[in-house]
Amino acid sequence: MVTRVVRGALLRYETFGEAGPWLALMPGGRRGFDELVPLARKLADRGVRVLLHDRRNCGASDIVIEGDLGEEEIWADDLAQLLQEIGAASAFIGGTSSGARTSVIFHRRHPHRVRGLILIRVTGGSFAAGRLPNIYYGQFIEAARQGGMAAVCEMPDYQERIRMNPGNRDRLMAMHKDDYIRVMSLWLEVFRRGPAEPMLGVESEVLRTIRVPAMVVPGNDRTHGRLAGEAVAGLIPGAVLKPLPIEDTDEPLLPFADWAPQEERLASSIADFIAHCDRPHQERV
Repeated sequence: MVTRVVRGALLRYETFGEAGPWLALMPGGRRGFDELVPLARKLADRGVRVLLHDRRNCGASDIVIEGDLGEEEIWADDLAQLLQEIGAASAFIGGTSSGARTSVIFHRRHPHRVRGLILIRVTGGSFAAGRLPNIYYGQFIEAARQGGMAAVCEMPDYQERIRMNPGNRDRLMAMHKDDYIRVMSLWLEVFRRGPAEPMLGVESEVLRTIRVPAMVVPGNDRTHGRLAGEAVAGLIPGAVLKPLPIEDTDEPLLPFADWAPQEERLASSIADFIAHCDRPHQERV
């Protein structure tokens, strides 16, 4: 396991490919990057260098519940530092679900570092807005109120992160529950800002001001609806819409693993998009 301390948090990461333009790709939710490894390998075979990392509070990276910014803003700033440290002055930034949302936030905070955006399974709509705040924050705040940090550690999501990084239990138990609740409540408030659609938490004007190449791959469940992806692509100037040949479903949330049969097509679409965008860059160099 490769790790690096980035802005006070130990992050697990892995790179794929030896040459070509960089792509930083992030998974959804607070999941670790393992689900993206097959896609990263396919992209590396197509001439793209891929960085996968477990964001803080995700996967096997450190849990660090602190800061005065929203959690996704912290993730964006961590990624900017990690890219700098591995020698990627600029990169394509992308991800699925929360990874897509973090990519847009990365562009807002570090526009000079972004060569293009790849937004997969965009989250948007009233269904997502009604369930995700509690999934990400509300349930953990309530656990802390009812049973303190020991109860937080017993939550299934935290049990998984403790299993992957045993030191996370000590970090959580060292926190006062009031500090935990304060930070998580701030992150919840930030997460709830902005519209529910077409992209959860992202103002349409932010999307309209994006001036780098963008590719949007819509999802096919109620949290990542096709219409949300299409609307986001329509708001970003010049964005390329790349729907996969998949049927819309009424499922609340489909795991990314369900897209495994589409990975070859998805990898080819991403690699072709990056190659097309990168050609003028190579000619300038």
